[in-house]
Amino acid sequence: MTSLNLENINITSFDAMPTPQDLHARLPLTDLAADVVNAGREALCRILERKDNRLFVVVGPCSIHDPVAGLDYARRLIALQEEVKDTMLLVMRVYFEKPRTTTGWKGYINDPDMDDSFRVDHGMELARKFLLDVCELGLPTGTEALDPISPQYLGDLIAWTAIGARTTESQTHREMSSGLSTPVGFKNGTDGDISIAVNAILSASHPHSFLGLNDQGRVAIVRTRGNPHGHVVLRGGDGRPNYDTVSVAMAEQALIKAKIAANIVVDCSHANSYKKPELQPLVMADVINQVVNGSTSLVGIMIESNIVAGNQKIPQDLSQLTYGCSVTDGCVDWATTEKMLRDADARLRLRLR
Repeated sequence: MTSLNLENINITSFDAMPTPQDLHARLPLTDLAADVVNAGREALCRILERKDNRLFVVVGPCSIHDPVAGLDYARRLIALQEEVKDTMLLVMRVYFEKPRTTTGWKGYINDPDMDDSFRVDHGMELARKFLLDVCELGLPTGTEALDPISPQYLGDLIAWTAIGARTTESQTHREMSSGLSTPVGFKNGTDGDISIAVNAILSASHPHSFLGLNDQGRVAIVRTRGNPHGHVVLRGGDGRPNYDTVSVAMAEQALIKAKIAANIVVDCSHANSYKKPELQPLVMADVINQVVNGSTSLVGIMIESNIVAGNQKIPQDLSQLTYGCSVTDGCVDWATTEKMLRDADARLRLRLR
């Protein structure tokens, strides 16, 4: 036997995680939360299947870092849902994982204490607790699936899932999406290429077999049946927006050519607003105008919104953080969010009449 050490050369440690089963036992799914998740998923599927003519709106902070402010936001949103329920289904954006081009804070699960201690075990438990609290308020939740293991810990509390522009082309994420229990929105590539999202939808709609984790925390061969509710999310790309009528029509034609349901969601943030949050209301107004004027492919909208506008850097002294302000991408504030959704509701009622 060789004395050479050839494995895990750059690994410093393996820290144990609780199994998904353990975490579910500590924070079990309640009947109320289960009903909210199930109702949210069913409503989303009805919208995608054209059995419900409302739009769905995934709206909320770019990322969750403060659960107190997050629940404050959720309570405001559930009150607004009652106002606009005839025209829109509101899904709270609850993002715990943030992809990074190089380095930076990777999100609430990876580093919940925001001090580079990387207590992933603690972060996963806090994330599940937050999702339970939001669902028990009556709000369905939407998130980005970044780590392929996380859905085993959190998936029973999610109503809608996004696959980000950086991971839509990933085989791992396409396979994972084929087994997710939620509708899945695939974003176009960072260069604006929609074919990546179309191919992802096709791939995820088919059965797959791959290595994964079961609820006992054991590596297993995961076999899926395929996800029938994949759809495309236009988020702009290469510094240019793609929510205009021409871009939407071209996306619609690409989906029809691939024999996929022409379901399109527009992300009002990212390249569609040139990464300027104050432009998100203009993007949304344009999309709503397209819907009122007869577009049948636009089924949803995404908005990055928080209590306070803009964003902030993470300070050394966390007590200096501004309450309700994003620590990742800039957001519109709550007053702007209310106006965006109420204006959209008023316009969409014209379509109903």
